[in-house]
Amino acid sequence: MAITVDKDKCIGCEACVSVCPVGAISMVEGKADINQDTCISCGACVSECPVEAISRGEVSKIEIEGAEDYKDIWVYVELDGTEPMHVAYELLGQAGELAAKSGQRCCAVLICKEAGDLPKKLFAAGADVVYVVEDEKYEDYNNELYTNAFCELVNEYKPSAVLVGATADGRDFGPRIAARLKTGLCADCTGLDIREDKIVEWTRPALGGNILATILCDVNRPQMGTVRPKVFKVKEFDASRTGELIRYTVKNEITARTQLVRKDVVATTGMCKIEDAEIICSGGRGMGCFDKFKQLEDLAGLLGGAVAGSRAVVDEGWISHPQQVGQSGKTITPKIYFAFGISGSIQHIAGMHDSDVIIAINKDPNAPIFKVANYGLVGDVNLVLPKLIEKIKAFKES
Repeated sequence: MAITVDKDKCIGCEACVSVCPVGAISMVEGKADINQDTCISCGACVSECPVEAISRGEVSKIEIEGAEDYKDIWVYVELDGTEPMHVAYELLGQAGELAAKSGQRCCAVLICKEAGDLPKKLFAAGADVVYVVEDEKYEDYNNELYTNAFCELVNEYKPSAVLVGATADGRDFGPRIAARLKTGLCADCTGLDIREDKIVEWTRPALGGNILATILCDVNRPQMGTVRPKVFKVKEFDASRTGELIRYTVKNEITARTQLVRKDVVATTGMCKIEDAEIICSGGRGMGCFDKFKQLEDLAGLLGGAVAGSRAVVDEGWISHPQQVGQSGKTITPKIYFAFGISGSIQHIAGMHDSDVIIAINKDPNAPIFKVANYGLVGDVNLVLPKLIEKIKAFKES
């Protein structure tokens, strides 16, 4: 999928040179020239060229040996205790759409101690088939035992694609499966689509979130990717849905070399995960300094929400990376998103634009954040925020 330049059309404006994120374009004899060794085929130059002198070559179709044997789109259902994590339902809804577009089935894979009525919930969430691997030893996540069971299931039923939530365990589990199956994995995806030939288009941030890259795995099977939580909305459940339940017993039993001795939930006192919070109080560089984030914590405490921020404040060390919103941080969908002193770069907006209500406070009336905000206030956050806290306190005390 090489990027090429039509020298006859090129007018030497150098627009492409300035947008190339890897410096692969230079001017040779007044014409744009692309270094194919360093070009990453991101396509930024294609849309920038004013005379359409730059184009992307057609993707050559690669015949995969035995490709017809691989079918269906699988979702690994990670459990939080005895219930599926929220991201599993998000992925089932998206997998259902991809399966419908490509004439395949949406399948859920459940590895657990006891399935109980979980298959019914997964059918209601959109699964056509639920594979269940049940055993006492699967009570808690163990990467060796889970990888062995999942890979045996893949070799038996041959899925075309596998989706895994980009959670802490999912980021460990997905790459292990891909390495064992000798296939590729696209990590931390924020977008999914599928072609007519059942090739999944995995979209993820690249180069520090400055571009979005669409990646194809057109050689090996299954195609695999981890997907960020909160990127997709959960589809409405249909309790009347039913499907095929397949209970599988692992044939190649192994003994794990590791054992879970103790499991502690690590959390910061008074703070909830931003991906779980319904109200987010987020700050940007306009907050001015680290000390001002104490006021955001006060506001979040009053509203029962969580504190977040842009990449700029993470780089400054004012908040931690798990609190970052954006392409290189987390994607969130709260009911209310307060944006204090955030200008609204494309990378940041990509992580919060699906919030139900966005309230922006910024002293720059031309800040891009106002274009996506439901409510906007032009003002200094250092004056507005203390008054807002005071008003909410007075209201709660009345």
